Amino acid sequence: MEEPNENFDWKLLQFFVKIIRTVFIFLFWMMINIFFGLYLGFAVPEESTPARLTGFYTWFGLSLAAYIYLVWRLWRKKMPPPDA
Repeated sequence: MEEPNENFDWKLLQFFVKIIRTVFIFLFWMMINIFFGLYLGFAVPEESTPARLTGFYTWFGLSLAAYIYLVWRLWRKKMPPPDA
């Protein structure tokens, strides 16, 4: 019976998890903004009031800044060099 290979690269898996988290959070953030902005009409000038437009774009800008900060915090730690 063969034993499983114990040479699995856990650092590569952590890197992959970072990529997947970044993409998932971005897609989730965009789904929320598209729903409120386009589907409910908060971002469409013909369908919205000036207060709703201002509120939506304020939310959009603040949430974009929060997303960029979150991604920066996620990626700021340097990865250790791979073992040879």
